Amino acid sequence: MTAASRGRATPAGWVRGGGLSTLLLALPMLLVFGVFSWYPILRALVMSVQQTNLVTAAQWVGWQNFDRVLHDPLLGTAVGNTCYFALLALVFGYPVPLVIAVVMSELRRFKGLYSALVYLPVVVPPVVAVLLWKFFYDGSSSGVFNSILGRFGLGPYPWLQNSASAMPALVLEATWAAAGSTVIIYLAALTSVAPELYDAASVDGASIWHKVWHVTMPQLRGVLLITLILQLIGTSQVFLEPYLFTNGGPSNSTLTVLLLIYDYAFGQSLGGDYGSATALSVLLAVVLGALSAGYFRLTRSWSES
Repeated sequence: MTAASRGRATPAGWVRGGGLSTLLLALPMLLVFGVFSWYPILRALVMSVQQTNLVTAAQWVGWQNFDRVLHDPLLGTAVGNTCYFALLALVFGYPVPLVIAVVMSELRRFKGLYSALVYLPVVVPPVVAVLLWKFFYDGSSSGVFNSILGRFGLGPYPWLQNSASAMPALVLEATWAAAGSTVIIYLAALTSVAPELYDAASVDGASIWHKVWHVTMPQLRGVLLITLILQLIGTSQVFLEPYLFTNGGPSNSTLTVLLLIYDYAFGQSLGGDYGSATALSVLLAVVLGALSAGYFRLTRSWSES
């Protein structure tokens, strides 16, 4: 160990090396992060083993909240609907931003205008967007979508009132609302792809499809992996669309895990089952944490190759 490293190992050396000033500068951020992030997490862990309505004194019930949640017949329905939403969003919503970004990257004029138009749905407040699409999905013949289809002799269709079409309708709106931010990420990543790679592919006679598959996709591999796990986590926590569109109906066909958590806490009379709500929240956090850890472990070698 050198003299310099020994000096830094002592408290006086740590202070002289700027450690104290660094800690003081980081202290406000640590306090804000602790108050608004770690404290709610710890509070939720405590509430998950309590019976409380946040008004009267809490009672410790141990694992009873978890047992009640796991034996709730609606849990299986909520998990299945959440997985169905995530699957539809993955199949239809995940490729759309990539396709749009690749097409926009080939444009030579008005690229800024198209980027603004693509990002515009993200600027719209989520509640406003859902209420707007709810007007589009009006099941009567005067609804926007039914009016358009009626000109071709089709419909009217009960978009949100039918168990088969309700979830795809929610996924369509969610894809429209969230695709813009992912498109911008892909466009930024595409700027890092060396133009020489496309030139070499053109010399070899590669088509646009081969350029995308053999040049663009490998160069975006890391970004694609990150956006995939972010989408899986985001769709597993879907709440706004099923709550505002259908409130879990019809016949619980759009009931999701987060909506079930909300029902535990606020869907009952005053003084809801906050213990069960936080217990299910903890279970969801554990599942998503395990999913993320397994995902990064499985994709580590592929992302680094």
